[in-house]
Amino acid sequence: MGITMNTATTEITAFAPAKLNLFLHVVGRRADGYHLLQSVLVLLDVGDTLHFSARNDGIIRRCSDLPGVAEEDDLVVRAARLLKREATSRPEIGVDITVEKKIPLGGGLGGGSSDAATTLLALNRLWNLRFSREKLQALGLTLGADVPFFVFGRDAFAEGIGDALQVVELPPWWYVVLTPPVQVSTQVVFAHPELTRNTFPIKMSDFSAHGLVNTRNDLQTVVLKEFPAVASYFEALRAVSEKSVFGARMTGSGACVFAAFETEQAARAALQVLQPGCKGFIAQ
Repeated sequence: MGITMNTATTEITAFAPAKLNLFLHVVGRRADGYHLLQSVLVLLDVGDTLHFSARNDGIIRRCSDLPGVAEEDDLVVRAARLLKREATSRPEIGVDITVEKKIPLGGGLGGGSSDAATTLLALNRLWNLRFSREKLQALGLTLGADVPFFVFGRDAFAEGIGDALQVVELPPWWYVVLTPPVQVSTQVVFAHPELTRNTFPIKMSDFSAHGLVNTRNDLQTVVLKEFPAVASYFEALRAVSEKSVFGARMTGSGACVFAAFETEQAARAALQVLQPGCKGFIAQ
């Protein structure tokens, strides 16, 4: 997350990056119903922009590019309220929040989680709370499984329900990311009876030695079956991914699909020859 702070006016502008799951394995399920996962998550240089302005009379969502999302359901507002509740000695703190959305909703790019994590990090600084990153990650987990990763702020090998994170070093690949015109519900996908939930776990050392060999997105088969628009975009991307690093894949629970290339030129060449009507972008 990049933060620009005006100390004179107590304002912060912060960048909330999108993410990709290079693979996503469902390796089990806890007694409380949460799925146990393994994934490698990479941060992108494409994302949302959030503006925060300190005030002393509440938390106000001034503008948000989330039509139809009530304040009580907005992860940004929930994150701000959660942090304010933790600051028990600072009842006067408040903030105006404006969100400029670029990350598509329901795309598996982590937009809501990234915005929530960015809010925790930015307000921790704006309000001078000095909470540790570990505390912010623990708070973030109550908002969503991907929030701790965005607070972590590094490409990561993730385990558990997404909260056990280790730094990974990845090549500076360029990604073609396609955005099908559909939103996919994470809850619906994880509840699907045909979802694979028993993939054999891999070790961090295995990933370090062999990379993405023998990895996949366990949710992909279900989503491609249930959402024809995602399947259409996936096939279109696969058709132009001969020179990609590991072929076309889906991120998260969809709907976005992506392919990695070693150079920007190769990524742009692939994007240019896609079927007409396929929407997407290039990111690193």
